[in-house]
Amino acid sequence: MTSSAKVALSDDGKRLILDLDGRSRELAAMWLRERSPDAETLDPGTGQRLIEAAELPLDLTLLHAECDGDALALRFSDGHATRFPLAAVVADDTGPSDIVPGRTLWDAELSGPPRADFAAAVADDAALLEMLDGLHRYGVALVSGVPADEHGMQALIDRIGPLRHTNWGGIADVKSVANAYDLTMTQRGLEPHTDNPYRDPIPGYIWLHCLTNAADGGDNTLVDGYRAAQVLRERDPAAFDCLTRVSPRFRYRDESTWLESEGPLIELDSQGRVSRVRFNNRTEQVDALPADELERYYAARHAFYALITSEELTVHLKLDPGQMLIMDNYRLFHGRRAFELAGGVRHLRQGYVDRDSTASRRLTLRHQLTDITTPEEVA
Repeated sequence: MTSSAKVALSDDGKRLILDLDGRSRELAAMWLRERSPDAETLDPGTGQRLIEAAELPLDLTLLHAECDGDALALRFSDGHATRFPLAAVVADDTGPSDIVPGRTLWDAELSGPPRADFAAAVADDAALLEMLDGLHRYGVALVSGVPADEHGMQALIDRIGPLRHTNWGGIADVKSVANAYDLTMTQRGLEPHTDNPYRDPIPGYIWLHCLTNAADGGDNTLVDGYRAAQVLRERDPAAFDCLTRVSPRFRYRDESTWLESEGPLIELDSQGRVSRVRFNNRTEQVDALPADELERYYAARHAFYALITSEELTVHLKLDPGQMLIMDNYRLFHGRRAFELAGGVRHLRQGYVDRDSTASRRLTLRHQLTDITTPEEVA
């Protein structure tokens, strides 16, 4: 890697031009200075910045830059000198992409979600990391061997992060009941959707544990929302753009709860990449926007819905007792077919775990079990 690396400075010294791996990159002197990976700038233990970056002089320049093995040797106009690993520059520069890095998109051709064994993931860090890596990459994991009791999944939740408690408690039943407070507690089919877009923050991961599934029907449906957004962008760019701009509200109310939030059906990150999707027909509340804007939105939503309900993108599966799905609620659309209780009981249990604890567990395990040290390297 280093043999082909070349560096040069702009005439004013405010930029470093790096040619590496067949690509040319321009790096701001200020960016390199505030991220200098030395003990004077960053705390070796926490990685947190020790200098006040906002106090660095705005006319800061690079006085010298050269390749030194696998690093850049840099000297700045404020007198600071450091060695900046080339690998860190490459890892931070993910390049152009429509989707956040580190994900594998899929459609109906997916042979099945990544699989994991419950007992192994509870007992062994390597098995847990393999499960979390698959969940991160595909947005879903299928876990088998979960104890067939009401809190059977708790031991694995405890390995990752705290259970998210809501107005429904912690782990809640998903089965048909009289006077249901939510349509999930009925026998009707459910359209592809994301859970709880009316919360702030929205729950990050859905844990769905099957205790019994003898009812006729009730198969789960899974759709990769990132793939659906990508297809919409390719086939109908105007619809894609509309769904990234209009932010409907979502509302849930009962006698003791009133929850509201808002957000676009397709959310982009700061680099224009799809980072989150939403769809929840049961709770969506679109504001009275100008009529022409509403017409565009309804047409775009119609096109998106046609995709996420298409057989082209949908994976079908029926959980067996002792199986559990873990689903990325920022990425996956999930639903189910209607079911009839004449065939038997359908009883699942559901809980939520947030994204920060899940991501933290994956990254710390990766750091402990491998030589990889930065989040970018494990994306």
